[in-house]
Amino acid sequence: MPTNAPTAAHSLSDVTSSDSTLRRFLHGLPGVDAVGLEARAAALGTRSIKTTAKAYAIDLAISMVDLTTLEGADTPGKVRALGAKAVRPDPTDRTTPSTAAVCVYPDMVAAAKEAVAGSGVKVASVATAFPAGRAALEVKLADVKDAVAAGADEIDMVIDRGAFLAGHYLKVYDEIVAVREACGTSARLKVIFETGELSTYDNIRRASWLGMLAGADFIKTSTGKVAVNATPANTLLMLEAVRDFRAQTGVQVGVKPAGGIRTSKDAIKFLVLVNETVGEDWLDNHWFRFGASSLLNDLLMQRQKLATGRYSGPDYVTVD
Repeated sequence: MPTNAPTAAHSLSDVTSSDSTLRRFLHGLPGVDAVGLEARAAALGTRSIKTTAKAYAIDLAISMVDLTTLEGADTPGKVRALGAKAVRPDPTDRTTPSTAAVCVYPDMVAAAKEAVAGSGVKVASVATAFPAGRAALEVKLADVKDAVAAGADEIDMVIDRGAFLAGHYLKVYDEIVAVREACGTSARLKVIFETGELSTYDNIRRASWLGMLAGADFIKTSTGKVAVNATPANTLLMLEAVRDFRAQTGVQVGVKPAGGIRTSKDAIKFLVLVNETVGEDWLDNHWFRFGASSLLNDLLMQRQKLATGRYSGPDYVTVD
């Protein structure tokens, strides 16, 4: 499916014509009712999922995992093992779906591509001086181009949170557009906000719209490298943003919560959020992902429990 073109014409194209018009638009978005947002996220998290629906939800969640290793100690062997796990999460049960992708640093893309070749599992690569994003634009674009040249199917970029928090919205927008162009037509772009550093729900809503206006294929909560990562509330807010953006522009954008989602129970809560907020159109790994390293093990354990009535120890998976 084609990526969102960075210059695609839609009803909001004029709001990015200058720094002042972009600021006026972003600060004109409705303020977030924090109490209401958190209450709705908590209420949806109490939904009871029965056995048949739970089995479906677990398989769906497995198929949405971006299996991730982002450590300085990563080696080609470790990445190949992760790729093998992504392709066949449970070697004893071939009905287990593959994960959506493997997510690695740019220098590990080639090893990941080799490991998942012919499987349909995508290779995602973090870029733009991940996780801090503190580098010159030329360095960030070189990072992206290296990953794409090595075969990355998806690029997970981080925004310049310092520029965003200082109110330099057009600078952040232009940087996302430049990265989108560096991805070319072969790689989808996920834009990471690091919601834990944006401080307020209003900022998360503004960042969501900014990323979508700039051509993001996905908006993503976090790097997984700070204290506060994906939460039901910030993910619900981003789901509302993609819903409203599609209603206004006709452009659909994916959502990826990342960091801190470790259990099947957690994953199913997020799937309920998706179903109740944006509906079935997003219940597919083309539009919703989990950024995770340890989640897959618990999903496999719960899957086996449903099938056999007993738990088994988790298969080895690289832990981020």
